[in-house]
Amino acid sequence: MNWLTLAVACATLSVCTASSAQPVSNSAAAVAPPPADAGARALTTPDVEGWLDGFMPYALHRGGVPGAVVVVVKDGQVLFEKGYGVADVATGRPIDAGKTVFRVGSVSKLFTWTAVMQLVEAGKLNLDADVNTYLDFRIPTRDGKPITLRNLMTHTAGFEESFEGIAAEDSNHIPTLSAVLRRRTPERVYAPGTTPAYSNYGAALAGYIVQRVSGEPFDDYVATHILTPLDMRRSTFQQPLPPSLQPDMARGYLDSASAPEPFELVAWQPAGGFSTTGDDMARFMIAHLQDGRYGSAQILEPETARMMHTTALTLVPPLNRMELGFWEQNMNGHRVIGHGGDTVFFHAQLSLFLDDNVGLFIAMNSPGKNDAATAIRQGLLQGFSDRYLPGPALVGQMDPATALAHAKMFAGAYSSSRRWFSSFMAATGLLYQVTVTHNDDGTISVSGEDDLSGNPRRYQEMQPFVWRQVGGHDRLAAVVADGRIVRFASDEEAPTMVWDAIPAWRSAALVNPAILAGLLAILLTVASWPALALVRAAYGVKFPLRGERALAYRLVRGACVIALAAAAGWIWVLSLITKPMGLFFLDKQAPAIHLIELATLVGFVGGLVVALYNLFVVLRAAEGWRSRLWGVVMVLAMAALVWGGWAAHLLSFSAHY
Repeated sequence: MNWLTLAVACATLSVCTASSAQPVSNSAAAVAPPPADAGARALTTPDVEGWLDGFMPYALHRGGVPGAVVVVVKDGQVLFEKGYGVADVATGRPIDAGKTVFRVGSVSKLFTWTAVMQLVEAGKLNLDADVNTYLDFRIPTRDGKPITLRNLMTHTAGFEESFEGIAAEDSNHIPTLSAVLRRRTPERVYAPGTTPAYSNYGAALAGYIVQRVSGEPFDDYVATHILTPLDMRRSTFQQPLPPSLQPDMARGYLDSASAPEPFELVAWQPAGGFSTTGDDMARFMIAHLQDGRYGSAQILEPETARMMHTTALTLVPPLNRMELGFWEQNMNGHRVIGHGGDTVFFHAQLSLFLDDNVGLFIAMNSPGKNDAATAIRQGLLQGFSDRYLPGPALVGQMDPATALAHAKMFAGAYSSSRRWFSSFMAATGLLYQVTVTHNDDGTISVSGEDDLSGNPRRYQEMQPFVWRQVGGHDRLAAVVADGRIVRFASDEEAPTMVWDAIPAWRSAALVNPAILAGLLAILLTVASWPALALVRAAYGVKFPLRGERALAYRLVRGACVIALAAAAGWIWVLSLITKPMGLFFLDKQAPAIHLIELATLVGFVGGLVVALYNLFVVLRAAEGWRSRLWGVVMVLAMAALVWGGWAAHLLSFSAHY
């Protein structure tokens, strides 16, 4: 599950629908892969074990990740599976690929999508029918268009980000799937089928449709129709775990030096509630690599499996695309599909090299230090591909003058399609924007993107508005409309989200400094209020203002106090969501959030009104230049807060998130 794991606490856009949009060609830059023996190491058990025995222990130790399991399958057989590190730091219990149980986050969705395709195959579901056909509550249309299962499987239903109700605290009182989905439908912010915006709610909705149409509880359906045929005896969607699996559950950690964390309970079960072992995941990979077949079991007919693996939604060519539930991870000219998964404490990735009949799976029981788990699984996929399934390097280069012109055109701020729009959590959009900058050599860089060595990535333009990572595998592509770049994506992200250009009024580079300057002016005003009163008291001087002038003076300072209290309240809310699991239980703070929102409306909007009134009074009273100047400063400070509050969607009265 692509959850906000501490460092990704918020955030993460289809080709522009305007008629002037000009997406680049879908022709691949890399030529066909060379023969398998051209520079490739033999994919054998001894070689894989030797390589991973060098890579994994150091990577885990360096990243502060207690343990991991890695599985490789080839040609219908388990080529390699092994545990590294420990499942329990205190006892030293080692990871066992056949026994140790991991949470796999959003890799769970692959079981949900497989279940959907089984019911499509059985004629019980239609990928292009309105999902309301199968529901006992209604999902509203947008622009007169309903959502379909195809939209859900390709994350193009158009939902904004939502985490309200996704997790549970008490294993004895996990709400039903029906209850949590009815609780609140996220706002639909994009027309269906146009913009990738990864949605856990959408996947949970699909799982509920499986439950409704099959007549079986979701976890029972998966167990009966997928797990049992594949002999996945140590896997389950049940929460809490069955007693037989509990002793072998890996403990979850923030890092190897932290205390163990409780078992994570996922109320949106089909989106990220699966628990499994490395050995069981080998069976699932083999089944999908063999068009639905594992041994004598056939969980999908071959044509259904192939449709699932090859029906791609092309939105930002020539980048990786979203298949029906799987996303492309193409490497070195080889076709690769898969899925990543993240809870707060567990992290996993599954990759299928379709034409090579090879599968790779990794799961870890901690994000590690500085989100090391992400770097480890990226490094594993890239290193495995380069060693055993190499291909030609990405080639192509624009002339320097054009490259520099396009790089300058690209420079600016962008926000993710996967974000909050309608609630106070939209404020995180001011914290998680990315900035594209151009370098003197005509390359570009994206803020927050580093290579595996920790250095900023650089991208060089290889064809018009397509860039390749210098010394790496990733590409960026931009969508151009009316002579400007309006949207871009990367190979790693394009199947599930894109980045849209931000208008200046919502750019963090402008809004955040304005908010800080406004708060500083307000803080100085509030601090000077008692200070001046003490000075007057010390010298026996009476308060010099009277009547309307005194009222305006006190109103402004009162509004400043309320505005500062509101700002402090939002800082407190931010502190909550940066704690492990804090984001998932903000509903417990709804009364406090409503109080903060009230203070925001009074302090920001009301503050601007009284600041304008104060300036009017000061000017009419022909006060000295200091009073007039500070009156102007107060108007500007309050205007900055109103601007920021509007951009961050804080001027509302809703505790939904």
